[in-house]
Amino acid sequence: MTASLTLISHHLCPYVQRAAIALHEKGVPFERVHIDLANKPDWFLKISPLGKVPLLSIPQDEDEAILFESTVICEYLEETQSGAKLHPADPLIRARHRGWLEFGSSILSDLWVYETTQDVQTLEAKRNTLKTKFATVEAELGDGPYFAGAGFSLVDAVFAPIFRYFDVFDTIAEHGIFDGSPRVGAWRQALAARPSVKAAVTDDYAARLVAFLEKHDAVLLKTGKIAA
Repeated sequence: MTASLTLISHHLCPYVQRAAIALHEKGVPFERVHIDLANKPDWFLKISPLGKVPLLSIPQDEDEAILFESTVICEYLEETQSGAKLHPADPLIRARHRGWLEFGSSILSDLWVYETTQDVQTLEAKRNTLKTKFATVEAELGDGPYFAGAGFSLVDAVFAPIFRYFDVFDTIAEHGIFDGSPRVGAWRQALAARPSVKAAVTDDYAARLVAFLEKHDAVLLKTGKIAA
C-alpha cells in the first residue's frame, strides 16, 4: 500500500499513540489530522461510530475505508504492511500478547481516574491499584529491553503511552508507583528512547497534559508528595 493513510488523532490520546507507533515501526507513510474531542467536527462524527479516536482512513479506488479502535488498526497494519513484525509468530505467544494488550488498556482506565479525580482518597486508591498492576507486569518481564526481549512488539506500543504519562506526573508529585519494579523502570526507559515512541506525540505534549489536568482541577496537581 503506497497511498498515504490518514490517522485521525487527538494530541493527548494514548490510543492514538499506539496506532502512530505501529505506523512508524512499520515505516508506513501517513498523514495526521488532530481534532478537538470537546468540539467534535461534524465530518468526524459521520465517520466515527463511537465518536472516538483514533480512526485510520484508508484510500480506496473511489472513496475511503475507515477503521476505528486502536487494537483493530494495529492488527490491520500487522496483517497488511511489510516491515518489522510486531506480533509473535507462535499462536500461543501471540494470544498471550493480546492478553497483555488488554491488561495495558485496563491500566489506562485506572490512569484516567488517577489523573482526573478531584478526591484525594480516590487518587490514593488508584495509586495503589496501579502499583499492584505494575508489580504484575514486573513479574512477567524478562531481561528486556522490551516486553518480550530484544524485539519490539505491539505490547510495547501499548505501554509506551502509559509510561509517557508518568514522565509528566514525575514532575508533579512523588507517587512511588514503580518502587520495587526495576524491570518495569528499565523497560520504561528503553521505550522512551525509541524513535517511534518519540514521534508519536507533538513537542508540546507535556504542556498540553498539564493544561488538561488544570482544566479538570485534578487533585494530582495539588498533592505535592504522595505517600508511598
